[in-house]
Amino acid sequence: MNIYGQTLEKLENYFENIGEKKFKATQVYDWLYKKKVSSFDEMTNIKKDVIVKLKEDFKIDKPQIITKQTGRDVYKYLFELSDGNKVEAVLMIHDYGISLCVSTQVGCNMGCIFCESGRLKKVRNLETSEMVGQVMEVERDSRLKITHIVIMGIGEPFDNYDNVMDFIKIINSGKGLEIGARHITVSTCGIVPKIRKFTDENLQVNLAISLHAPNDELRNSIMKINKAYPLKDLMAAIKDYIDKTHRRVTFEYIMLKGINDSDECAYELAHLLKGLNCYVNLIPYNETSHINLEKTGEKARMHFYDLLKKQGIGVTIRKEFGGDVSAACGQLRSNYEEVK
Repeated sequence: MNIYGQTLEKLENYFENIGEKKFKATQVYDWLYKKKVSSFDEMTNIKKDVIVKLKEDFKIDKPQIITKQTGRDVYKYLFELSDGNKVEAVLMIHDYGISLCVSTQVGCNMGCIFCESGRLKKVRNLETSEMVGQVMEVERDSRLKITHIVIMGIGEPFDNYDNVMDFIKIINSGKGLEIGARHITVSTCGIVPKIRKFTDENLQVNLAISLHAPNDELRNSIMKINKAYPLKDLMAAIKDYIDKTHRRVTFEYIMLKGINDSDECAYELAHLLKGLNCYVNLIPYNETSHINLEKTGEKARMHFYDLLKKQGIGVTIRKEFGGDVSAACGQLRSNYEEVK
């Protein structure tokens, strides 16, 4: 096992099971996440026999950065995992803080037609430790304190549910990476049973839904998940989530030229979301050479924005990142594999 995959509670249970006091878990967390040591031998306030036991039972390694691209207010990292697989993370500098978009799977099976990361099918889920490692390695390399986490990189987070929940607990823990719950966002393309499970987690983290279409016919054509969980089921789950948690939901909407950016789409979207505690995040599409789709122009984006505002829908337009790097999620990994 990797020590970075252990929640504080799991580590406390580990120490109790080997006949030690559970406060040692807090000591280990302090060395890992505050002092950021890279070996058990550096944990000088822990007895040598306990260090020996820790070495027997845990690894303490992290994913390795193999390449990095830098653009204006953005750093894109490609990591190699211990088995040779590769994933990405993207650091973005906002006026409100430093955010990191992390990956949860090697590849993705959701099959959204606009998504670069889905071109390379799912190989496996990431372990919790591999998600934590992305955060720690980016902080080390960039020398920046990450204040916000977006779980929206390669993969569908709710297809790796248990590991993602442990990841959230570790990065949110006051003894861990201490990232505030309301600064953590988890995004799903719409796995309804997991949204309902997430509703009962009693977490203060943010939920984002990758929507991208206002009706079943269009969503079926660009997101195959909608055939399993159509909008009627998805919206029912979202309404229950809002009613039970009293939290606002973000609907992500990538704008694709000539596909989902018409006036009719704007009016349908407003009707779909009317009365919900939510807002729409309009996302400029990052074009890639592998997918024959174009982004909606700035003038048309602003027109779509205005139509939603006039219908009483909260809406923002995401700042464009990565025009000078391989910005699309999965693009850096895909390009690296093709070059090799």
